[in-house]
Amino acid sequence: MLEVSNLTKKYKRLVANDHICFQVAPGEIAVLLGPNGAGKSTAIKCIAGLLRFEGEITVCGEPNKTLAAKRKFGYIPEIPAPFETLTVKEHLEFIGRAYRVKDWKERAGRLLERLDMVQHQNKLGRELSKGMQQKLNICCALLAEPKVLLLDEPFVGLDPHAIKELKKILGEYRAAGAAILLSTHMIDSVEELWDKALIMMNGRIAAIRTRADLAANGEDLEELFFSITEGGGIRA
Repeated sequence: MLEVSNLTKKYKRLVANDHICFQVAPGEIAVLLGPNGAGKSTAIKCIAGLLRFEGEITVCGEPNKTLAAKRKFGYIPEIPAPFETLTVKEHLEFIGRAYRVKDWKERAGRLLERLDMVQHQNKLGRELSKGMQQKLNICCALLAEPKVLLLDEPFVGLDPHAIKELKKILGEYRAAGAAILLSTHMIDSVEELWDKALIMMNGRIAAIRTRADLAANGEDLEELFFSITEGGGIRA
């Protein structure tokens, strides 16, 4: 499980995240929705332990910056940043050894095949296109089979086949009991995926809805999103 309590991140006078609270349960895909500048990427980076913050974040009961927590989550950043002088295969070997994944070669082979990267495994990081860099990011994040997945705009730069395969993989992880948090500003890209929607505006969580909530309230996610982001209001 992923638990976020009173997450606050300030850049001098700018409050990027303002007392954010939410949970992502095992077997659940939560989508973090919001316009550009809403604070989605900042929240994901805080959860991943890349930024200092106020509040509390736990991953499977462990504080997010501890080694125990880091071994349990995988992170796919918005902007790929592979090592320029390592090959695709060497990236995966590095992750496999760092996380002590005994069968990393077999797992890496399966991931490369699913994302159509087998023929690129000997290319250096600097030789990869943006889409191939993103596929490598995905392979590295999934190699240790994490219990919690953090994905920041994961579909950007991917070809249609890779998008379809990643969605299938996320469904498999959900079925296996993983807690998944995915940020995006494109609602249609996650329409068939989400179990819980978190709508962000001006650094705050403006609304939290499950599919059952929407049905019970007679709401539409897209209409709710635009009423909040264009109106600037907080919804119960």
